[in-house]
Parts: sequence; structure tokens; C-alpha cells
Amino acid sequence: MRLFSRRRKQATDTNGLGATLIALRLDDGDLAPAQSTVVIFNAAGHARRAAVGKVSCEQGEMAFCFHPGPYTVDLVPFAAAPEWGLRLRFVVDAANPRVSQQRFDLYLYSETAGRLELSDFAAAVQMALQAELAQGALDLPPCTSLEEWHAFRAGLNQLMYMRYGVTVDDCVPVDVGDEIDYATILQARAAQAAEAERAAIPADTAGTAASTVATPTGLATCLPVGQMSVAEQDARALRRLFLELPALSRELRLLALPEGLDIFQQQQSMLLRLGMAALNVNTMPSLAWAAPDQPLPAADQTLRCAQALIAQTALDEAWPLLARLQLASPEQWPSLLEEADRICANLETGLSLRRTTYVPRTEPSL
Repeated sequence: MRLFSRRRKQATDTNGLGATLIALRLDDGDLAPAQSTVVIFNAAGHARRAAVGKVSCEQGEMAFCFHPGPYTVDLVPFAAAPEWGLRLRFVVDAANPRVSQQRFDLYLYSETAGRLELSDFAAAVQMALQAELAQGALDLPPCTSLEEWHAFRAGLNQLMYMRYGVTVDDCVPVDVGDEIDYATILQARAAQAAEAERAAIPADTAGTAASTVATPTGLATCLPVGQMSVAEQDARALRRLFLELPALSRELRLLALPEGLDIFQQQQSMLLRLGMAALNVNTMPSLAWAAPDQPLPAADQTLRCAQALIAQTALDEAWPLLARLQLASPEQWPSLLEEADRICANLETGLSLRRTTYVPRTEPSL
């Protein structure tokens, strides 16, 4: 009888959830730990939160389980000063009944492959924080006054909620000079820069020659990193744009606008451009094919992937901009809308070049 018995599936390992692990994907029949929250996504990406216990998924659904925290991470706001940091404590809030989709749920579905480790999340937050400080969107000057600190905290809180769907409980400066080796950090940065430089020069697929191709910034990130291939990175970028552009447009539409027809017209123009970008993503041609029955060369696939990553970078900049718009005074709106115009232009350029018709390169005759 044992021959015909059903083999029991090994349970998903949930160790570390709430400590070093924020969220992970569960299979049908898995048991969600106590004090966690289960989020089930259908095939269209719509989420619903379920009670803790045995996970039950219908066909085409996937389930994630996350622990609300609190979590504590140390961030380095300025790359040039790694000995000074911020100790951040945050939580994942309960579901907000006033919105149709929770921002953290969208982050899980759009950007999490299967496990959301606390260390990986902290690295992503640190990159976003450093980018905002470098662009002047957030201000954290030396000898910060109490008023400047409150302004920074308000901007950081809004950034964390709009970009990741988490709420900051506490944020304090810390001295981490005794815990880091600055020389090792500089050596690692130099090695990464050298690797990116080598990767930015694609080799001839035939192996007969190597050519230097004029490529956009960010091509190095398009090449295989770890276990992620060019095709996987391209698919991930387009999937994020497909899922997040409608949510971003919805949040921009709900903004309380200052008085004035010009601001309203600029907002409507921005929404129209985002809608057309979403349509462009929905009709994007395949990465691997130049035409029916004509595969696209590997070098051109790399270039297409680079354009998709340009559009993804614009999306990453749009979420922090939305956080700033939500806190902006009427005097700040014109400059922020100029920033929105730049982001939309980068998004449109990346998508337009991603779908450019393939034209075979011909070698000049001798």
C-alpha cells in the first residue's frame, strides 16, 4: 500500500521570518506562522489578504507570507562617509481599507522573486536614500538643526511608504566607524567599476573580432549578474512597468493640486504620457526575435535590455517624485513638474528604443 500512498510535500522553511527575513513565497498547503500575514495574488495581480494558517490557492494564484516587524537596519546615507549612518526601524502596516491595493503588496508581487531578505531590502533602501540625497530631493546637512531634521524625517517617511509600503517608527544617527573597513570598501568599489567597464564592451558573437559599441549608461547592469540573464532582466523590467505604471498613475491622479489651470493641465499631460507608456509596455515586441522565424543576435538583445532598464530606472525615480509631490507646497510644484517631465521623457525614450525595428548591420566592403 505504501507504493500507492501520496508523498508528503516538504514544508517551506519559514525560519528567520520576522528577524532576518521579511517575506517569502508559500505553496498551496503550506502553513503560515503565527503573527504573520498571508497575501494571495491572482493571475491578474490583484491581491487579497487571508488569515494565518494553511494556505489555500486556486489555480493561477500565488501566495506570499510576511511578518510586519518591527525591523532595524543601519543605512549609510552618503557613500563618501561610510563611517556615519542612520539606524532605521520600520514596520509593515496593516491593510489600509481606503485603497484598492496596498503598496507593500504591489512591491512583493512586482519586485520580489521568492524571498525578501532583510539585508537585500536594506541595500535597496540605502540605494534609494543615497540617490535622493545626491539629487537634492532630501537634505541632510552637517550639524543638522531640529527643523532640518524634522523636514528630512518627513521626506524619508513619505519615501519609504510610497516606494516600499513600510512605515518608519524611528530613525537616529549612529557612528558605525568601528564596524567597517573603509579600505576594503574602496577596493570593492574599484573592482566593481573595473568589472562594469569590461562588461560594457560586448564581444562579437562569432568570436572573430571584438567591437566597441556605443551603448547607453547602465548597459553593465543589463549583462548577466549572478544567476540573472539578459532575458530575465528584460522580462523583469517590463513586468515591473506593466504592474506599476497603472498604480503610479492612480496615485498621481489622486494628488491635491494647487490652484491654477497650468498645474492641472501639466498633471493631465503627465497622466496621458504615463498611459501611453503603459500601452507601449503592453504591446512590446519579444526580446529574442527580430522578425517571425528570425532570431535576434545576442548583442542586439543586450542593447534592447539596456533600453528596458532605462525605462525601469525612470520608474524607480517616479515613485520618490510622487512622495515629494504629496508633501510639496504650492511654490514647489513647478520645479517638481519639470522633474516629472524629465522622468517621463526618459521613460518614453527607453520604451521607444526598446521596440525599435531591428536593422541588420552590414560590414563595409573593402
